[in-house]
Amino acid sequence: MDENSRKQLPRTLAANLLQLRQRKGYSQQTLARLAQIPRSTLAHMESGSGNPSLERLIRVAGALHVSIEELLSPPRAAVSLLRAEDIPAEIGGQGEIRVDRLLPESIHGLEIVRISLQPGATRVGHPHLRDTREFLHGLKGRMSVLVAGELHQVEAGDVLAFPGDQAHSYLNRDRQPCQALSIVVPVPLGY
Repeated sequence: MDENSRKQLPRTLAANLLQLRQRKGYSQQTLARLAQIPRSTLAHMESGSGNPSLERLIRVAGALHVSIEELLSPPRAAVSLLRAEDIPAEIGGQGEIRVDRLLPESIHGLEIVRISLQPGATRVGHPHLRDTREFLHGLKGRMSVLVAGELHQVEAGDVLAFPGDQAHSYLNRDRQPCQALSIVVPVPLGY
């Protein structure tokens, strides 16, 4: 280990420790109790000013259910890859409707799905959480969208925006398949 890496080690430990503790939902007091070390020692480790013994590192790693290497290694990017064959899908009607859930992680209030409709197919949308907006981006063909009793035509390249908590349905009234990307996002107050 070179001098620069040695100097960076306390900051790396501090960043990893804070991230891992928060991911578990532990307070400093809780983690200190689980690791059987003083909370002040944990606070020093998280600030990058501590010089913990190997025994204390082992205790903290054990309390977090990670290896010591994970505590001391440079942080890795939080990357998720969802392979096409693993994308969760709902298939309805005689295979006329397909809805692919494109988020590899659950994020409260956020939804990204790809809706594919065969000719003549209709999918009743479910109202989303209050204070959300849905943005429907046409990918292929023409999708008709019924929102609160009003019909809208969304062609490839178009984007339709509407309140996510409104009653809505997706329809394919054409002779060709259609496809759209639906993105539902929470809207901050005062939008």
